Amino acid sequence: MRTIRLEMILGALTTPALLGILSVTVGLDVAGWLIGLAAGWAVTALLAVGRVRSEQPAILPPDWVTLTRALLTAAVAGLVAGSVDRPARVTMLVALASVALALDALDGRLARRTGTATPFGARFDGEVDAFLILVLSVAVSRDYGGWVLAIGAARYALLVAGWAVPWLAAPLPPRYWGKVVAAVQGIVLTAAVSGVLPRPVGMIAVGAALLLLAESFGRSVIWLYRSGAGPRTRRALRGATALVAAAVVWAVLVAPDRLDRLTPAAFARIPVEGLALVAIGLLLPPRPRRVVAATAGVAFGLLTILKILDAGFHEQLGRPFDLVLDWGNLAPAIGVVRDSIGAAATDVLLVLVGLALAVLVAVVTASAVRVSTVTARHRRGSARGIATLGVVWAVCAALSLQLAPGAPIASTSTADLAVAHGRAVEGAVRDQQRFAAASHSADPYADLPASDLLTGLRGKDVIVAFVESYGQVALRGASFSPGVTAVLRSGTHQLAEAGYSARSAYLDSPTFGGASWLAHATLQSGLWIDSQQRYDQLMASDRFTLSVAFGQAGWRTVGVNPANDGGWPHGTSFYHFDQLYDRHGLGYQGPAFSWATMPDQYTLAAFQRLELAPGHRPVMAEIDLVSSHTPWTPLPTMVPWDQVGDGSIFDPMPAQGPSPDVAWRDPETVRRLYGESIQYSLRALISWVTTLNDDDLVLVLLGDHQPATTVSGPEANHQVPISVVAHDPAVLSRIASWHWQDGLLPSPTAPVWPMDAFRNRFLEAFSTASLALPIRPPR
Repeated sequence: MRTIRLEMILGALTTPALLGILSVTVGLDVAGWLIGLAAGWAVTALLAVGRVRSEQPAILPPDWVTLTRALLTAAVAGLVAGSVDRPARVTMLVALASVALALDALDGRLARRTGTATPFGARFDGEVDAFLILVLSVAVSRDYGGWVLAIGAARYALLVAGWAVPWLAAPLPPRYWGKVVAAVQGIVLTAAVSGVLPRPVGMIAVGAALLLLAESFGRSVIWLYRSGAGPRTRRALRGATALVAAAVVWAVLVAPDRLDRLTPAAFARIPVEGLALVAIGLLLPPRPRRVVAATAGVAFGLLTILKILDAGFHEQLGRPFDLVLDWGNLAPAIGVVRDSIGAAATDVLLVLVGLALAVLVAVVTASAVRVSTVTARHRRGSARGIATLGVVWAVCAALSLQLAPGAPIASTSTADLAVAHGRAVEGAVRDQQRFAAASHSADPYADLPASDLLTGLRGKDVIVAFVESYGQVALRGASFSPGVTAVLRSGTHQLAEAGYSARSAYLDSPTFGGASWLAHATLQSGLWIDSQQRYDQLMASDRFTLSVAFGQAGWRTVGVNPANDGGWPHGTSFYHFDQLYDRHGLGYQGPAFSWATMPDQYTLAAFQRLELAPGHRPVMAEIDLVSSHTPWTPLPTMVPWDQVGDGSIFDPMPAQGPSPDVAWRDPETVRRLYGESIQYSLRALISWVTTLNDDDLVLVLLGDHQPATTVSGPEANHQVPISVVAHDPAVLSRIASWHWQDGLLPSPTAPVWPMDAFRNRFLEAFSTASLALPIRPPR
């Protein structure tokens, strides 16, 4: 008892002394003092009371080591309770935590060597470990996110569960692996809070530690269940796991492959694949049944991943995922995400997505095996149930009953998905062969003499300006359309006052919601480029493009892509541009606007400065305007052209708009921002044309694709506006036979061309020789 009183006195005095040292050296606020004192005195009291109630009431040598660790942990808790953003505090926090972790290896060894190991000592040691891990997880969660708190809360969740379920409170046998996992948690969390690890590496390490902890706790819970759960509990858990497994299999089989069809009615269906799984399981002996169920589970899991890909592609590109052609689209999509949220966050996201997909397949597989096993164990009842559901399924199929459009009660959606993608694979392979032949076939325009090419535009500066995501939805049918059409009407008036005229129509784009380079290649080549596979095949060919035609006819050809962050070999090897400008070549010194590296106004001003000096050689340029690229926030505003400079004038603008993570919480906000982004890009381009005052300018203004489904809505078409703007009436007279409409705003009755028809019609209109070519080459 004397040692217990001594321990109480030392603990009561040591805690404030240690906190006082921290207060003097690194600073400690009131919250830190309160938390530190409460923690230190609580663990001291816990040790004293525990020893009094134990079979060995004396404070043993290893207890002093464990108490020292506990008081160091209380000091760490005091530091975490206040701010840890100052380096001195982080350094001290890491130092204290490291000493506490090092001492963890000492108390157990000391107990074994002195023969003073006791159940209470082991329990107290484990609780101090758990408390240190909780404190460190709170510190790490401030930077990595609240999910880290699951590491610290795991022990206490099990403790609370033990109050409700007695067998979960039973003592666990000593397990070396459990000590290893606890040590890993402390080491990884300490390294993460120190900041020595790059954030993506730290997040991956903490995620791996969490998985290890889940495995360790899962093993402990299984041991407790097997050793302590009674018959009623076992029956309840077996029934619960069977129901959960059935729900998982049912859900993945009937889940739709489009987000707009993700409704409760979509799950109120009977999957024929599930009925078949159970029926086959009832007919097979145990081992073949498990093999069939596991194989079916893996197939169901992979098809679920395919549904997820389909849903994403429908949402973004308006079509399902192509198993042959679309793998090449994933890398550019990841690049867009990386440009929007940063490389580190993207790397972490990819790792987490990979782990989630692996877990998904594992869970679906385990569920399929569980369902097959349970139904086989209750063969007679299962057979009756399957027969009843089979009859209901057949009746619903015969009557075509459905609770929601596109969601028949008699579901075959997973089997249909497999068949559809199998046929798509066949078609994609044939398409590759057909397109390879088309891209390498003879092109009559490639044989035209340079003297006959584009004679109707000689001496003109020709600009092909792609406005990102400028689709038909911007002009009609949406809440933001009136704002865009007002800009176009006003722009038409401004251009007319400056002596320019415009003709407009629509083009049918080969892409939707993204992959702008497919539209650029289609317009330039006159071939329908609707997949990354076709694009790659085209880039390996010597197809005659508009930029090549202008180059052969004597123009200086320029490619301007302010979003490009690195080399673009296709710009020279395929498009044969004389000059390429990426984000680094335009001299921009201002801020980025989420994905957009610079405002469109700056891009146009820099192009004018670099290429349109007085007396310059006629220029043909393709300019990509990217301010209207998703996520459409934050957005720049127009500034006087003579103040654009190096772009520093835009410095305060990003902070004036909502961040993407805030804006994208509300679809209506996203649509409003999309409309504002299109208005900005159009204003910038129209203002630039009228300010440039170049009588020899010819502008082809068009969109590359419709925006994503979030903005365009389901079942939107692929049409994008296109306008030709010129000061010289002779230019527009050459396209009179196109019957395009006056002004920048085409009406709903305006002509609609496939985008791959534009190259031939353009070359025919402005070249001397006239070739009788089809408007649209075979696809």
